[in-house]
Amino acid sequence: MARSKSGAARAQPLALELLMSDHRKVEDLFEQFEQEKDSDEGTRREIAQQICAELTIHAQVEEELFYPWLREQLEDDDMEMVEEAQVEHNTAKDLIAQIEGATDIDEVYNAKVKVLSEYIKHHVQEEENEIFPEVRDQQDELDELGQEITARKGELMEEMGLAEEYSEEDEEGEEEGGGRRGRSSSRESTQRSR
Repeated sequence: MARSKSGAARAQPLALELLMSDHRKVEDLFEQFEQEKDSDEGTRREIAQQICAELTIHAQVEEELFYPWLREQLEDDDMEMVEEAQVEHNTAKDLIAQIEGATDIDEVYNAKVKVLSEYIKHHVQEEENEIFPEVRDQQDELDELGQEITARKGELMEEMGLAEEYSEEDEEGEEEGGGRRGRSSSRESTQRSR
């Protein structure tokens, strides 16, 4: 389970902490793709496939659990933020499908990953700067929702054939001081699962 890096008490409710941890993980993967964009096709495809898997799971968890919870908690004035986030998910899913279905790993492929990266960066900023602050004070409810998110992510990772590899990888990452996970093993596991 994600924990803040400092020894102090968790600064965020669990649900927000988990979602932000997903955001950082995907940002790291996009950065890695950018660094590897001139490398071999297999490496680029592996990183992009991991990005797509992470985003697919994250979006599904938000749509099944977090957004419905937000719709119950937020005032009508704030509902536009949730609906906009849902529309952004739909557009991201279209790009993910294009990346996953690509046969050529070329400049067009790189461009699609880059556009997805920029799109997700915008989406994350809006969630973290506009939506999360609106509900951050609901610690107990968000901690309970965080437990549901953790369980659902586990189910989705298992369905995608990623659960075993990811749990081992998370343990390795925690032993190394958290943050970034063992990238090569996660890329290999993503490729094996496809």
